[in-house]
Amino acid sequence: MNSFLYTEQELIPPPPPPSSQGAVIASRAWSLLSLKAEGRVGACAASPRLSQSKCRGQQSSRMRMRLSRAEYKEVVRWTEQLRPTRQGVRTLRERLPGHSQSTLLSIFSLEYQKRTKRTFSRHHAPEVIESHYQRYLMEAKAHPAAPVLLQLANEVDLSPALMARLILDRFLQGLEGGMPSKTVLNSMLKEPSLIPDQMLAKHVYQCTINDCCYGPLVDCIKHAIGQEHEVLLCDKLKERNLSFLDENQLRVMGYDKTPDVILEVPIAVEGHIVHWIESKASFGDDHSHRTYLNEQFWSYWNRFGPGLVIYWYGFIEELDCQRDRGILLKDGFPSDIVLCHAARQDGPPREPE
Repeated sequence: MNSFLYTEQELIPPPPPPSSQGAVIASRAWSLLSLKAEGRVGACAASPRLSQSKCRGQQSSRMRMRLSRAEYKEVVRWTEQLRPTRQGVRTLRERLPGHSQSTLLSIFSLEYQKRTKRTFSRHHAPEVIESHYQRYLMEAKAHPAAPVLLQLANEVDLSPALMARLILDRFLQGLEGGMPSKTVLNSMLKEPSLIPDQMLAKHVYQCTINDCCYGPLVDCIKHAIGQEHEVLLCDKLKERNLSFLDENQLRVMGYDKTPDVILEVPIAVEGHIVHWIESKASFGDDHSHRTYLNEQFWSYWNRFGPGLVIYWYGFIEELDCQRDRGILLKDGFPSDIVLCHAARQDGPPREPE
């Protein structure tokens, strides 16, 4: 099989058996092991005594997070030939050592998702799935100790987690004589030890734990990171003794679509009035920022007035062009804050045409 080979040291141990509390703890430990192997768990996770703000301040002072469009395109160019695995991320980090590791991973993930959407139909054609499945069976039989499903995913340029989903779905169809339910499929992807075939369970687990863009582990990590940065934002506001309402409080008050924080007393940041703050634990590229503007930011602006968006993993500098219209971008919590007690408006401005 002419593909990227995974050494035994680069793979994570087999999944824990189901049933006990120990399995939950072990799963968490193995998840951290996977991230640490790639460097995605740094001093903040390794040493809980270090505050999040201190850790992030140390990282920001060393690494580039805001990129010019030219720099962003250069990073994208390096991602085009890489696979969404720990090895691929490590290669990207080695090629671009001056950039924040989290920024590179966020850009890599965004770009790979775009690539996957472009090739989705090709990989999901019934004849292609059957070809992949038969290829997997043959390779697994010939090389039982090799990570054949990972190698197959790499060879055809498909996310390992998505490849595992396709192969597991096809396996269950043959086992049950029909289409498996999404509930059953998702539960087996989250807990591979539920898969009746031990060999396939091992390969599904290897694909899930080594994929940095898709899969249940990545979904869990993204959700946790998003919540972590929302908490970080609230902690920063409390440190500055700024009164605010968070998303949960606003929903209780009847708001259905809100930013993460609304300030009860507006502030000024770099000369711009801020009524609300939105936290984004990702890199702000053209596509994602345009989507957020249309689906969220202008709606917040229309209802609550001008605001601030924090892209914690950086953004393309040229996108910060809406300041005069009421949308300010930052890659961290602002340090130059001025309270604006007299900045109350008679009502929020309307969304610009």
